[in-house]
Amino acid sequence: MNGHIAVAIDGPSGAGKSSLARKAAAKLGYIYVDTGAIYRTVGLAADRAGLDTHDEDAVKALLPSLGIDMGYNTAGEQCMTLNGEDVSAAIRQPRISMAASNVSAMPPVRAFLLDMQRKMARENDVIMDGRDIGTVVLPDAEVKIFLTASPEARAQRRMLELEQKGMSQPYDDVLREILQRDEQDMNRAIAPLRQADDAVLLDTSDIGFDESLDRLCGIIGAQLEKKS
Repeated sequence: MNGHIAVAIDGPSGAGKSSLARKAAAKLGYIYVDTGAIYRTVGLAADRAGLDTHDEDAVKALLPSLGIDMGYNTAGEQCMTLNGEDVSAAIRQPRISMAASNVSAMPPVRAFLLDMQRKMARENDVIMDGRDIGTVVLPDAEVKIFLTASPEARAQRRMLELEQKGMSQPYDDVLREILQRDEQDMNRAIAPLRQADDAVLLDTSDIGFDESLDRLCGIIGAQLEKKS
């Protein structure tokens, strides 16, 4: 134990992990760490370099040239910089989602970013979300939650999110991408998406954001009380 509390939230793409984790962290006074944004930054760099994001050797060769930093703006939102450029908006493009999934399956990329993630947890009370936080990155986290929703619910939410950002996509296309991402994340050889044995399941398919947030904070409180 290092005196800090770590909350690990895992789950599939589009489940609302980032939005809920960010709000929960603000409510509880923790630092929020969106690990997906870190992998998206590597995916963006590979995409910009014109690489095949399935080509592990090419992506590995790119890593030493990447200066990736994570910070927070005045609103407490996580910002990502790539070689000095703020890429917080650029990494949210739909095509970068698949690039991120591709590079995140590569051992050299995971090793490259693992220390950054663990350092945040060593130095702060954190809520960290991703796909292998409770199973690989922070296996000793005090609280582990697997946050999910049906593919259809996630597609509907993602479609609305894209519309709000001026990047509209048809529902069928969004659903197909979500199912493709699920298949890839759950079946990758390295750190596949799965619920940790000691994680609490939270399914938000049929509940709204506020109720999901209340349940998430309730689970965190109950788990910490159980361990105190």
